[in-house]
Amino acid sequence: MREHPEKPIFGPETPRLDPPNPPEIKVWRSIAKAVSWRVVGTIDTLILSYVLITYLGPLFGMQQHGTEALETASYIALTEVATKMLFFFFHERLWARLGWGITVEDGVRSESLTRTSTKTATWRIIASLDTMALAWFFTGNIGTAISIGGLEVLTKLVLYFFHERAWAKLPFGIDHSNDAADPVT
Repeated sequence: MREHPEKPIFGPETPRLDPPNPPEIKVWRSIAKAVSWRVVGTIDTLILSYVLITYLGPLFGMQQHGTEALETASYIALTEVATKMLFFFFHERLWARLGWGITVEDGVRSESLTRTSTKTATWRIIASLDTMALAWFFTGNIGTAISIGGLEVLTKLVLYFFHERAWAKLPFGIDHSNDAADPVT
């Protein structure tokens, strides 16, 4: 009598969910995503930093207003351009190597909402720690730094999720040449 194999506990149960030759994610895609996200993220950080330094800073003993608050917010936001571009690129390359949550059907690659949500959470942890460190460095005030990083968690989780969903629909930088070599049955 022939035994039936057990269903896997983890992983796909159909070949469609685990294609033998997933499409390759090109480095240029990661770079373009890093740049587009950095534009969105920098604008968000600049606005949040300015508002929090101006209005919450006095609660933590900071007395910056107007031009001085804008200058400090600008230092935080502009320094983030360099640090976060680097962190984002490496985060994106790591996720490009992970096939979890990716499906390929009729040559079209798509990401699951679970993958996008997990990717959003891991990026937000890294990015918020970076923002808090930079805000602390430029303001010298840990309370203001935590408030900037803390509020940023909320705004950027939403912004990043929609950024990822938009990029999940773009074919730019996805090489499907491996798909045709071994079609999914």
